[in-house]
Amino acid sequence: MAAPRMAPPSEMSRRLTFLFALAAGAAIGNLYWAQPLLGFIAGDLRAATATAGWLVTATQVGYAVGVLLLVPLGDVLDRRRFVPVMLLTSAAALLLCALAPSIGVLLLALGVLGVTTISGQVLTPLAGDLTGDAHRGRIVGAVGSGTLTGILASRTISGFVAGAAGWRTIFALAAVVAVLLAVLLYRAIPPLAPRTRMPYPALIASVGAVVMRERAARWTLVLAAIGFAAFSLVWTALTFLLSGPPFRYPVPVIGLFGLAGLAGVLAVQHAGRLHDRGWSLPATGVAWVLALGAFVVAAFAGRSVVLVVIVIIVIDVALQAQALLNRARLFALSHEARSRLNTALATGNFIGAAIGSAAATTLWSAGGWTAVTITGTALCCFALTVWALGRRGPLVIRSAVTERDVTQEPIRQPGQRHPSASCGLAPPRRPAHND
Repeated sequence: MAAPRMAPPSEMSRRLTFLFALAAGAAIGNLYWAQPLLGFIAGDLRAATATAGWLVTATQVGYAVGVLLLVPLGDVLDRRRFVPVMLLTSAAALLLCALAPSIGVLLLALGVLGVTTISGQVLTPLAGDLTGDAHRGRIVGAVGSGTLTGILASRTISGFVAGAAGWRTIFALAAVVAVLLAVLLYRAIPPLAPRTRMPYPALIASVGAVVMRERAARWTLVLAAIGFAAFSLVWTALTFLLSGPPFRYPVPVIGLFGLAGLAGVLAVQHAGRLHDRGWSLPATGVAWVLALGAFVVAAFAGRSVVLVVIVIIVIDVALQAQALLNRARLFALSHEARSRLNTALATGNFIGAAIGSAAATTLWSAGGWTAVTITGTALCCFALTVWALGRRGPLVIRSAVTERDVTQEPIRQPGQRHPSASCGLAPPRRPAHND
């Protein structure tokens, strides 16, 4: 039997990009279907509201496990089969959620759903593999916009469907969507040879090894984690701000503020183009300056809903843009380990978000909105310090190439810069050893 061919970079068409974005959004949406429905679920299953609150925790913990233990398999398995299998498995978990007779069964089903709904984290590096260097930022940004849209839309869709047809219906519909996407992706993804081959224990251990081997990866992961900590900090505290004086908005009105996050969707796509044009590291610095300015203004915006909306939009644009730029530069580090690098990135982001959310609750009790904005300002200053120290050295990602790429690199005249130099990518290095 002939070995599967390696897909050339030109195979990431607009239709396939849209399908990847749609699938990534649907997958991440599975983590949030239950969030606005806890009261409905608790009443229907005769459970305490506090017990129902564990449903969200079970999904998030399961997702963290899936990212750590399953996403690295994208480097050693044929993703044309791996992604549909994960979608079908999550469809089975969604169906179990829809049929759950008790809160205990639902907790178990949502935990399994979290573990298996990692398709978006596999599709994103796959999009990078199927795209040439000149367009990777734009394509990864488009798939990332699908993820953000899924996060924003899932809560709203869930609430509307549950109000019209009951909370179980949303899980049943999501199961049908997962099956359809599995079929479409199996037909659309080109046959792909595994990037590398190694035993599973060595694969999981190599996630840390890849990060420790490359200083640029470690610095980039630090920036990314700070960004998610700041993002989670402000969005968690926003609920406290809007539900208390002077606003006292009801929950449905507070939910509408999430629409400001749509600006982040647009920012991700434009940030991808900036990366492709060679402005990745400078644009990262600009994004953090914008975030810093927004947090400073936010300290004085606690009584003006107009200023709050403006601040949230600017923070969302800045932090989502820098997140995409970090991911795009990280994907340039290695052709063979993109899924493992994405695992490290997603894990760091998850930790940063958890810290930011927990800090928001503590800070609100200690000093309210002012304490939150001062902490956000400090995080931006710390990130800008990391960026300033690393932009001419530790944060520069060296383009990963094969020996064939090195031998075929065109000869440049003396003094001519490598085309990747201005985007935070150093000229390709000759590999010291085979990964």
